[in-house]
Amino acid sequence: MIELTREDFLYQIPLLILAVSGVMLILLEAFTEGNRRDFLMSLSVAGCVGALLSSIVLFRSIGDESIELFGGMLVADRLAYVLTGLFAGATALSAMLTADHQRTHRWEVGELYGLMLIATAGASLLSMAGSLVTIFLGVEMMSIAIYDFMAARRGSRPGTEAAMKYFLMGAFSSGFLAYGIALLYGATGTFDISSIAAFAAENPSDPLLVVGALVLVVALAFKVGAVPFHMWAPDTYEGAPTPLSGFLASVAKAAGFIAAVRIFAEAFGGDVMPFGRLGWASVFAALAAITMTVGNLAALRQERIKRMLAYSSIAHAGTILVGLVAVGVGAGDGAMAAVVYYLIAYSLTTIGAFGVVSWIGSRDKERLRIDDWSGLAVSHPLAALVMTVFLLSLGGIPPLAGFFGKFYVFSQAVSAYDQQLLWLVVIAVLNSILSLFYYLRVVMAMYFREPEGAFTPMRSPATVIALGLCAFFVVKMGVLPGGWMSIAGG
Repeated sequence: MIELTREDFLYQIPLLILAVSGVMLILLEAFTEGNRRDFLMSLSVAGCVGALLSSIVLFRSIGDESIELFGGMLVADRLAYVLTGLFAGATALSAMLTADHQRTHRWEVGELYGLMLIATAGASLLSMAGSLVTIFLGVEMMSIAIYDFMAARRGSRPGTEAAMKYFLMGAFSSGFLAYGIALLYGATGTFDISSIAAFAAENPSDPLLVVGALVLVVALAFKVGAVPFHMWAPDTYEGAPTPLSGFLASVAKAAGFIAAVRIFAEAFGGDVMPFGRLGWASVFAALAAITMTVGNLAALRQERIKRMLAYSSIAHAGTILVGLVAVGVGAGDGAMAAVVYYLIAYSLTTIGAFGVVSWIGSRDKERLRIDDWSGLAVSHPLAALVMTVFLLSLGGIPPLAGFFGKFYVFSQAVSAYDQQLLWLVVIAVLNSILSLFYYLRVVMAMYFREPEGAFTPMRSPATVIALGLCAFFVVKMGVLPGGWMSIAGG
């Protein structure tokens, strides 16, 4: 029997704040009338800020220790608190963007904010996972909340379709996740990740172990939108309310990757099944190359900006997979820090990009086609400038956060495993160059085309603050990357 101690609760205060705040917001919505959206949004942001501040305090206090909680079900370490802080901050920004989108487009769903916090609590649970059971609970806690709020815009056929596709693909991947966990338990007799790592080090060719690991590759490839398991992403991102598309592309995707890090880098990393015909890293390396290429080629053909950002998100998933492979094959703490830095930079940039898309659309015209952005720099130069910062960061242009994210990932991959990932880095660099073409299409439309009708963006202090914070940190992470790499663990 597990004996609970004070530390078991003390070291998971951020997670508890998110979960309790989420439940309270859902209950509070039933008793709140009138202008409840702004009130509930403010409370959700306060809960996220509380989780973020407590994560910072625990990050500073825990040092290089790794503390097991609840008998090893959870692990408290610096990685967990960096990611929990990222999830909390990203959710606060998404909530600030969502309130004004609801008001403008008249879809009043107050419980949305509680569901966002519960999804974030599930993501935080993944960042602290020390057991496969915790991995499954975290994935399902996050996914079920997202299933609910993806269909929050009632009466919207694209939104309903997006929610249904995400639900079907999510349920399918959850089946793979449960089956893979069952196979690993059958092979090792334990759900504990550290115990699985010890077993795998002595029995790397165990058939159940190998098959279970490969089944989990499929499950998590669905969660992060890697090709060929990406079919749900473009329609889901396009059909969902725009701020929620940003939440899905940042928090949910980053949570999927940290689950992959906890399983593969910690249980099967180093010299345990990294390469070879049955090695998981070989599969992820192939998926990374295919995902980057397919995502970028598909994005080139898109005329709708949310769909373009969706395929861009798929391409970035391939880039992060390069870092995951480097972590798994023994690149060490430097590769892990590079992945975490990339996740922070990508999340802030993506939320900002979807936030600008949400902000410039009026009730009568959401401006979702790239041609609709023509001449934005003339009437709203600051909005065009902020969007340009986000797009150039996604494209990897210095001195922005996206450039250093790619630089750190690629440099770690080149140095890993006697440069056996050099071919993958070459493909990644070529894909980064290719991505500039579709990012610059939007920039060209904003600055070098005549306006097509007047822009009537939402008048929202919360949205302006959220976009300003995203742009500030994207620039700051690029100008001063060393401090952020230190925070990430490098």
